[in-house]
Amino acid sequence: MISSLRGTVLSAVGGSAVVEVGGVGFAVQLTPDHVLSLRVGEEAFLYTSLIVREDALQLFGFADREQQEVFELLNGVSGVGPKSAIGVLSVLSPDDIAAAVSADDDAPFRKVSGIGPKTAKLIVVSLTGKLTASRRPARVAKTAGAPSSVADSVLVALVGLGWPEKVASEAVAEVVGDTDEKQRDSVQSLLRLTLARLGPAQQAAR
Repeated sequence: MISSLRGTVLSAVGGSAVVEVGGVGFAVQLTPDHVLSLRVGEEAFLYTSLIVREDALQLFGFADREQQEVFELLNGVSGVGPKSAIGVLSVLSPDDIAAAVSADDDAPFRKVSGIGPKTAKLIVVSLTGKLTASRRPARVAKTAGAPSSVADSVLVALVGLGWPEKVASEAVAEVVGDTDEKQRDSVQSLLRLTLARLGPAQQAAR
């Protein structure tokens, strides 16, 4: 069982990456957001789940243990294979999934490609009582051109500076929508722009 990898990123494209460990390149399936966070030539650490099939071995990678655990729970649901499980995590965070299951709401799962109404309902039923939302700040809604890892980091920083989570999240989303990709491609630049946007709001509050 390969439960984790630490090595040099040889490639990171689409929904997969190749990580070299001890001279061996491991092909790993990831969420698109995770792929975007990797840099070729740099070291990466991934939690992994190895899926064994009669005709293939597939390795799936995750940024944290929580994602890995949710993936394995999803993969254990009848009708949900590993590709569908990683597809769910490409659209919904572990907290999103936990919230949907807790609310007995299968609508978010029906929005995932390859997940039909019956399977979506089965996911909710199968995962009931097995998930708990963390206390991390809610993820900023995905916006085209803005990797969620950048927006997430900015949101965490703003909350740490004392901004209410709802206000910070709305400001980040507004900045992402109003600026070009080059201006929002790093935590530093997006944080600076968002703080500038929050400035007038702070003055108004006073």
